[in-house]
Amino acid sequence: MFFFDPLYFIILAPAFILSMIAQMWVKSAYSKYSQIFNSRRMSGASAADYMLKSKGITDVKIELASDFLGDHYDPRNKTLRLSPDNYNGETIAAVGVACHEAGHAIQHAYGYAPLKLRTALVPITMLGSNLAWPLLLVGFIFHALSLIKLGILFFSGAVLFQLVTLPVEFDASHRALVAIRETGLLSREEVTGAKRVLQAAAMTYVAAAAAAILQLIYFLLRAGLLGNRED
Repeated sequence: MFFFDPLYFIILAPAFILSMIAQMWVKSAYSKYSQIFNSRRMSGASAADYMLKSKGITDVKIELASDFLGDHYDPRNKTLRLSPDNYNGETIAAVGVACHEAGHAIQHAYGYAPLKLRTALVPITMLGSNLAWPLLLVGFIFHALSLIKLGILFFSGAVLFQLVTLPVEFDASHRALVAIRETGLLSREEVTGAKRVLQAAAMTYVAAAAAAILQLIYFLLRAGLLGNRED
């Protein structure tokens, strides 16, 4: 089975290492700046609301998320959800994360094309992810190339989703930092801290995309569809 194939671990090793580095980086950055209060003592929820209103957006709900670091923006019902630490927290990290999510709300309001594409890909990606692994598993066990190809096709949808996610996340962070500076939500020194938190978080998306791409390459090699490997 491919999970015990040395080639699998060789190909995925760079992504695994990158993922470990990204996780340590984001944990370190968030831990540091979640302990430093911002000079205005503004909570993450208030900062996100202030940022949205500064852009003329008043129809986005800001809610407390139930799970830790469940920060996200749901374009289906225009709801921005923040984890307790980022909703109530008056720290540099809380403002940075909250404004990043507000950046997604601004993308939605302005019709940002990559966000539209990612939203459209969600149901396709969920279906593809559920079908890809069973098809690949059965295909490789029984050497059924047609099933393998179908599994690879579905898995490619997940890879595309990861790739589209990158510009969406980078742009949201850029919008957040620009708005933070323009509105004076954080001082110049505090903006540097928020930027470090968002840069670290962005690396987790890069690592996820790298892992997805390398897995796809492995499947193509294992199926003999890339290079000459046919076993």
